This record gives sequence, C-alpha cells and structure tokens, in this order.
Amino acid sequence: MTAAAVAAVAQGVARWANPSSPHAEGRAARAALEEARRRIAKGYGWRHDLILTSGASEALAIALGRASVARRLVSAVEHDSAIRAGGGAAMIGVDGDGLVRADALESALAGGDRAIVAIQWANSETGVRQPIAELASIVHAAGALLLVDAAQMPAGADPAPIDHADFVVVSAHKRGGPPGVGALLVRDLGTLSPTGGQERGYRAGTENLPGALGFAAAVEEPEDIARMAALRVTLDDAIRRSGGEVVADQAPRHPAIASYRMRGIAAAAQLIRLDMAGIAVSAGSACSSGSMKPSHVLAAMGWRDPALREVIRISFGRTTSEEDVARAIVAWRQVSRETRDVLA
Repeated sequence: MTAAAVAAVAQGVARWANPSSPHAEGRAARAALEEARRRIAKGYGWRHDLILTSGASEALAIALGRASVARRLVSAVEHDSAIRAGGGAAMIGVDGDGLVRADALESALAGGDRAIVAIQWANSETGVRQPIAELASIVHAAGALLLVDAAQMPAGADPAPIDHADFVVVSAHKRGGPPGVGALLVRDLGTLSPTGGQERGYRAGTENLPGALGFAAAVEEPEDIARMAALRVTLDDAIRRSGGEVVADQAPRHPAIASYRMRGIAAAAQLIRLDMAGIAVSAGSACSSGSMKPSHVLAAMGWRDPALREVIRISFGRTTSEEDVARAIVAWRQVSRETRDVLA
C-alpha cells in the first residue's frame, strides 16, 4: 500500500461509524464515504454511478449475475473470477497473441437475445491489452452491453473503457490501495437488477469506509507508467538474450505485467528457485497460481504441453527498482543454467 493509502485507512478506522446509521457520527461517516466515492470516480474519469464492492471479483459477479440480459459471453482469456461469475457463459475465441477475435465476437452475438460481454482491459497473466474501442463498437452494434475488467488498469491510463464500456470493474489493491475493496462503475443503473440493502440497493452489507478512503487516496497518486514500461523492456530483452521466450511479445501489453517461458523447466521449479533467490513471481494470475493448474489463458492462445507448464508471470509495482530487475535477471539466468546442468 502507498503511504497515503495507509494514512487514509488509519484515519477511516479512527473515525469509523456505520455510514448507514442516522445519528450524527453515522451521518459524518456517510459524508466521508460519498466524498471517497466521488474521488475514486474522478480518478478514473467516470461521470456515472459507482458501486463500492469488496473487490474486483465481487464487482464482476454483480455485473455478470445481475445485468438485465438473457445471455452472458466472456472471452476465453478472462480472469477465473469472471469465468466463474459467468456461470457457463459462452466463450469468445482469441488469436495466438490472446487478442479477442472480432469475427468470433460477431458470431457469438449474432442472432441471439441481448447479452453482456466481459473482456479484460489487460490480461492478468500475459499483460496483453485488448482493443476496447474496436470491440465495444461490435458489442453495441448488436445491442449488447460491454463489461470491462479494468482491475489492472492504472487510473487515467486509457480513456477507452471509460468512454465505451457499460460496466467497468476496478480494484484498490492493484493501485496501491488496501485489499478487500473495489468498485463497479455503472453507466446506467437501469441495466442492473437491485437486490436491496446498501449502495442504493445494489450491494448489501455494511460499507467499508476505511477501505474506500484508502482506495481514493491510492488512485489520486499518479503511477509512473513510463518507468514501469522501461523496466519491463529491460527484463524482456534480457530474457530473450538468455534463451527465454516472452509471451505475446508482438501484442500491445500492459507496461507492468509480462509472462516468460524458461524452456525445459517447469514453472513450479522456477517459482521455488526464484523464491529462494528473493524474487517473487507466480504461475498464472496471482489468484490461481497456488493451484498450479495449467493456465487456461495460455491454452486458449494455443499453447500445449510441455511449453504450457514452463511459463511464469512477473509484474512490476510502484516500488520496483532497476536494482530489483537486475537481481531478477541474474536469478533467472542462474536458475536456467543450473537446472539445465542438472538435466544434462
């Protein structure tokens, strides 16, 4: 968490009262909550409604579970939580770089009842960024709704989801805010079925004032995207020169997320060895890497064993330094060399 987010959460804990209570302390908490909501929306450039949630997974579940539609479609490379929330939703195919195929989207939307389509702004494993504006035009031409999972998107980084999506999912901890808080940005509440309770009847449960304050503080701190992109380029180049493979390196990618293949060495072995060297990586998205299942994202892109099981994910944050990347390069090369020596 950023220092500003930590301070904001502490302030919220110190002044906490139930924002739904009618007494003076509750009214003060409500005012603080609404101000935090306004700041979060402003940080993303959103001028419509914003439902505070417990995180991106809940926001996806609300949109996919309660949108006023008859059908649900998700891209084949969506986050596990979107696929689960889709409840058997039809899959939209992608190309070898993980980009949603326009022809597959058009085909999935043709001749059916109104649908909602879930597409990630940037993939949480490979970092591949989708052409949201182009895909939105296809979705809306079919009379469907577009849900963009923008949990990985820095505030203010791209106007496309904000300009073209009907729903946008965002997450606090991805931006240096506290865990356990996120939001669903909604263009028209009339497209979403209410259930009663808090958040204007669209999300039950006591509001998380400290989390909302921390989220607001985090999105107001600019992220140095250019610096992160430079760090990723440095790591990309070093891994290529060392005999590794950069996943989807010809596609537009998130500046701070990348996946790499170490040929002949299982991802599980890479994780253990790199962790021993003080380098924290994952296999797949962080939410599913503990299972060590083969990545459904890579499989949808056409990857097969053994390559499918030889890919790790590395991400960069606000505090990642050039020294950190240099250490990662040294460790990666050492693991590759030593493991190959053992197998030789």
